[in-house]
Amino acid sequence: MNTINRVAVIGLGYIGLPTAAILATNGIEVIGVDVSERTVEAVNAGEVPFVEPDLGIHVSGAVSQGRLKATTSTPQAEAYIVAVPTPFRDDRSADLTYIEAAARGIAPQLQGGELLILESTSPPGATEHMANYILNLRPDLSIDGEDGRPAILVAHCPERVLPGRVMIELVTNDRIVGGMSPEAAEAAKALYAVFCQGEILTTDAVTAEMAKLVENSYRDVNIAFANELSVISHKLGIDVWELIRLANHHPRVNILQPGPGVGGHCIAVDPWFIVAASPDEATLIRTAREVNDAKPEWVVQQTISALAGLDSTAEVAVLGLAFKANIDDLRESPAVQITGILSGRLKDRRINVAEPHIEALPRTLAQKDNVELTSVEDAIKRSEVVLLLVDHDQFRGLNTSMFASKKVVDTRGVWQDTLS
Repeated sequence: MNTINRVAVIGLGYIGLPTAAILATNGIEVIGVDVSERTVEAVNAGEVPFVEPDLGIHVSGAVSQGRLKATTSTPQAEAYIVAVPTPFRDDRSADLTYIEAAARGIAPQLQGGELLILESTSPPGATEHMANYILNLRPDLSIDGEDGRPAILVAHCPERVLPGRVMIELVTNDRIVGGMSPEAAEAAKALYAVFCQGEILTTDAVTAEMAKLVENSYRDVNIAFANELSVISHKLGIDVWELIRLANHHPRVNILQPGPGVGGHCIAVDPWFIVAASPDEATLIRTAREVNDAKPEWVVQQTISALAGLDSTAEVAVLGLAFKANIDDLRESPAVQITGILSGRLKDRRINVAEPHIEALPRTLAQKDNVELTSVEDAIKRSEVVLLLVDHDQFRGLNTSMFASKKVVDTRGVWQDTLS
């Protein structure tokens, strides 16, 4: 395949837009495609519709140079990168409708010879599903040139970046590229080599899909161990933060830190794709998910217990809604789930939410009459119980004398030393 000069990125979210911007700043003409008019307008104005350090510089620079533009319709291109959501359904199987919608937009534009990359985190077989979906719409094309029909090159290249460090890790992290053919893998490798300084490892598509799921399941299992330790330690009257700190002095032990649960677009979702693919065998992975999914309810109970003996109008300060520190991403956030549960069980009490990275409550919380978004100072001042759910730098820097007369539920261990 010849050098690729024009790429369409389908989906301008937390992964798609950074990928589009890094390609554009490395000399590729990029057309970003998104269903949201707001997102398209923001990108064309050189702006970023969410928080991600350094992304704004790349987007504004690429747009001003004419190398990046956005639209709601899929254009012709030499390569397509699909970076759309892959949520799970009620039965925790993967919802591939967003991938299918992207495929419907791409199919009419194909002439043969194009490179199609699925970057969305996907269950095993999703890349082949996308390819077959396109071929059903375009039977004049093929994967391997069979019967003289023009071939398309299809590959999977899962993202491996950490929110808050996306623009760094896009460049420095190793990448896995899985092709439905060796030619597809090499073509995708050549495209990512435009900006990726890490090693680019090639394999088949289904192994690449599974590799991403395994990476996140590994993290989920280890977080579940820490979360289960926190529940056990509380029952036994042990400070879990001290316990982990001491245990980690062993040269071959590195226990992670517990929290209120697990959120985000990957770790909270991806293990279920493995469970769905092999339900009878994925017992440890399933159990880890269940442990982490149960942690928000445990935090709710700790908060309700902290209210015992207080006036019936005592209010609760909730510090943080994002799924991790110093970002505005609320996807699958246990903090949002906990706040929603508390608002339902404490109907006569006000829940004062402080989340410095958002300007408005998510819809699920905005509908609650007793939940209000406010400043961290006002939230603490008005409340008798302070619930820390996210360890934002702004919260870490608070003077703990503000909590002197209040009950504190610290799910991140930020203030354990000063409040103990």
